[in-house]
Amino acid sequence: MQMKQKNMKSGAAILFLIFGLLFFILIFRFVYIEATGKAGGQVLAAKIEKKYKKVHPIEAERGRILDSKGEVIAEDTSSFTLKAVLDKSVTLNKNKPNNVVDPEGTAEKLSKYIKMDKEAIYERLTKKGAFEVELGSAGKDLSNDVKQKIEKLALPGIYFARDNKRFYPNGVFASHLIGFVEKDPDTGKTAGRLGIEKYLNDYLKEKNGKITYNSDSWGVLLPNSKQHVTPPKNGKNVTLTIDKKIQTFLEDSLTKVQKKYNPKDIIAIVSNPKTGEIVAMSQRPTFHPQTREGLADTWHNLSIEEAFEPGSTMKIFTLAAAVQENVFDPNGTYTSGSYKVPGSIPIKDHSGIPKGKTMTFLEAVQRSSNVGFATLGMDKLGPDRLRDYLTKFGLDKKTGIDLPYEANSKIQYKWKRDKASTAFGQASAITPIQQIQAVSAVANNGKMMKPYVIKSISSPDTKKVIEKTKPSVAGEPISAETAKKVREYLGTVITAKHGTGQKYKIDGYEVAGKTGTAQMSGPGGAYLHGKNNYVFSFMGMAPKKDPQLVMYVAVKQPQLAGNEVGSDPLSEIFDPVMQNSLQYLNIKPSNLKDETAEKIGDYRDQTTSSAKADLTNKGYDAVVVGKGKMVIDQSPKPGSMLLEGEKVILRTEGSMTAPDMTGWSLRDVMKVASIAGLDLNASGTGYVSSQNLKAGKVIKEGTYCIVNLKKPSDINMLKTEKKKDEVHD
Repeated sequence: MQMKQKNMKSGAAILFLIFGLLFFILIFRFVYIEATGKAGGQVLAAKIEKKYKKVHPIEAERGRILDSKGEVIAEDTSSFTLKAVLDKSVTLNKNKPNNVVDPEGTAEKLSKYIKMDKEAIYERLTKKGAFEVELGSAGKDLSNDVKQKIEKLALPGIYFARDNKRFYPNGVFASHLIGFVEKDPDTGKTAGRLGIEKYLNDYLKEKNGKITYNSDSWGVLLPNSKQHVTPPKNGKNVTLTIDKKIQTFLEDSLTKVQKKYNPKDIIAIVSNPKTGEIVAMSQRPTFHPQTREGLADTWHNLSIEEAFEPGSTMKIFTLAAAVQENVFDPNGTYTSGSYKVPGSIPIKDHSGIPKGKTMTFLEAVQRSSNVGFATLGMDKLGPDRLRDYLTKFGLDKKTGIDLPYEANSKIQYKWKRDKASTAFGQASAITPIQQIQAVSAVANNGKMMKPYVIKSISSPDTKKVIEKTKPSVAGEPISAETAKKVREYLGTVITAKHGTGQKYKIDGYEVAGKTGTAQMSGPGGAYLHGKNNYVFSFMGMAPKKDPQLVMYVAVKQPQLAGNEVGSDPLSEIFDPVMQNSLQYLNIKPSNLKDETAEKIGDYRDQTTSSAKADLTNKGYDAVVVGKGKMVIDQSPKPGSMLLEGEKVILRTEGSMTAPDMTGWSLRDVMKVASIAGLDLNASGTGYVSSQNLKAGKVIKEGTYCIVNLKKPSDINMLKTEKKKDEVHD
């Protein structure tokens, strides 16, 4: 008995020690957790926060890129990706399936809304072992409109994932200037690539916000828990100097010339010489910023990043330097054909100039004589003074334009032949944007304007302008008097009997300019031969007396037919773009005299019949847009200077109707587009030959108005054919 009691006491003591040890371990554990906040090597607060703390992102938007009038060039927009759940395990109620139950029927219905045939969709929807599938590129970047139409079908297992997508509504549109954005696959962040998207990425980029709160496992907000909101920060908006209308004129012309002549490269820039603003810039090859199609052909903005021998457009600056230094005598003479360079082979004229002929220096300008300009640059002006003017015109340094990767020129001026060759556009290499800056001095009465494309940067919320670019004078290489004389001389390049620029005549406007034909170097450094192996170019400005626009065009290695010359593709770009742009800017044609102009009265709130009668009596052509009895708007506006016989557009109340615009100038078509709120798209040059809007039919604001323009002779032919058809009918 005593032995039994003794064993019981021993057992109790052991149990006491065990429980005591467990108690102290537990206490130690509590103290440790309390002191360190850790358990099992993990921070408990973090685990609790992870379990109960919910974070929902608030998406911010990348800044918009706008043209000079506020039209959207690039912006963020919602896009949707179509997905299909195939796994049956997601369906808990057979009456409300959450997976695709009818692959064939689903495929047939989806094929009507996405660019993918029924069989290909069905193959995706029947993929074995897949939990869910996407429908490739056809199911991505879908608009909200398409999404809503598919949702109305109520297809089981079909749902959409939303994403923010960069949208470029104009497609191929100054693509190398604008650039594009790309998402980093590792970080998921988007960043600008090329052009403005890259150059101003720090301004344009957005920062997402978030909502943070504590909730239970069902996502319900816990009692006394507050939401913490970190607001999103949208990117800044950027307004460019690019004008959408002029850029569209340029893109259309480049596309036509590219298809017709298939050149290796095309470069084109349109600028305002008064300010240095680039109003249009494009090239071929180019790419679509949305799809990146064509990007592999070239990543470079050729207007900014490529220097090449300019050819005879360089003669503009040699001429200007000689006029400024009073060594250019338009009636002075030289002997054409050959210019001797000590220690080197002679410089020759091109085949269009007869050899050994006594010619004036003005003829050298008109006929683009290399010998004449070598004589002018080396013998009249002198190599040292010519070199000084290369600096004065900014041709030996970057312009500093607000775009990435600007290249510099390569002035070859060591050897005598290089010096003489530079005078007429060979040996040295210059970028197109350097030429645009330099020629602004000629167009802007001696003041050379620094080129720029960024007009302003503003807050998307307050609309307040944060930064604004002001026009900047880059130098004054010549006087206003010299600039005027140079424009007169360059005007004869277009009008003279033997002028090389005759194809650049524009109806109603005087043009001053200079053609260029630069030889191209082959793999070994020697110049290539053959009709097509040149860089053909033209630098032109209009109106000649007071240029409002300057345009540079270069076409490299076009495929010319037997009777075609380099000026053909160039003029098919320059002529329509310059003429349409001047008319769009309401620049009065030079063949209209000021003394016939009068101020137009205010016809608003008058009856349509009385307004039309009064205008007709005064010698104007009144055109009514609408069937109402009262005039509510007019174009030109009251107080505008109006010329005898000019069209006045009267808009009435009620529905608007489209007029017959056959034979109209683009300027008059623009009046209708402005007063009716139409989206105008014009192609060609001259006068309207056809329109998409049927005359007399009702039109609404925002309607596309497409007109094709042709030369007057073609219009008359069309009218004659139309009359024949009417008689025949």
